[in-house]
Amino acid sequence: MIAIAVDDEILMLGALVAAIKASPDIDEVNKFSDCGEALEFVSNNSVDVAFLDINMRGMGGLALAEKIVEACPECKIVFCTGYEEYALSAFKLHASGYLLKPVSAKDVQGEIDNIKGVRQNEKPLKVKCFGNFEVYAKGEKLTFKRSKTKELFAYLIDRNGAGVSIAEIGTTLWETDDTLSRQNYIHQLFRDLRQTLESIGMEDVFERNNYLYSINPEKIECDYYSYIKTGKPEFLGEYMTQYSWTEGTCGLLWEKKSK
Repeated sequence: MIAIAVDDEILMLGALVAAIKASPDIDEVNKFSDCGEALEFVSNNSVDVAFLDINMRGMGGLALAEKIVEACPECKIVFCTGYEEYALSAFKLHASGYLLKPVSAKDVQGEIDNIKGVRQNEKPLKVKCFGNFEVYAKGEKLTFKRSKTKELFAYLIDRNGAGVSIAEIGTTLWETDDTLSRQNYIHQLFRDLRQTLESIGMEDVFERNNYLYSINPEKIECDYYSYIKTGKPEFLGEYMTQYSWTEGTCGLLWEKKSK
């Protein structure tokens, strides 16, 4: 596993790095005393787990965690701090763990063991709906042959397992009356989508029942689905922002948030 440790107190950073290096599961530890430098590293490198102090100068650990998860959705966050009052904020960010200083090697190993257990049960296809819509397969961003194929998949995700017809897809994604040429194009998009999912061994995510098309939500890890069930991760007001037809769902999410 590749880890980073971030703390603006040099002595604490050194102790944290030593505790992380003591784990036989850790292959590499990169240490940072500056949040911006840590974020730049994560944006350009694959990182499995980030151990972050919360109460740091500048950006701070909580804001840094949000940006790390955005840049590297597979990265697990473990907060390390001397202040128990930050625990609630940390868990709202869906943190994997929360350690009180001084952090010991035993504490670190406990969190790593927990992360390993969680990852064994994780679904290989992860969908991010909050903010821009993105799809990740085993930690790598999934590339679609056409941008409209990606939008079609986004629409099926938005429907949360409900079946949709070719006509409904046409009027939603193009906001125009259905035509034969449009139907043929949508069929081509479905072929593209099947091939994309087959390429990552996830073809069973896509389902067809007579003239209705859908996806199986149980085979996907999705922030939108998780929020509906558990209220986590926190909805901050943005949902599939690149698509105009998502306004209805976004409104429903706002209603849930206000309750």
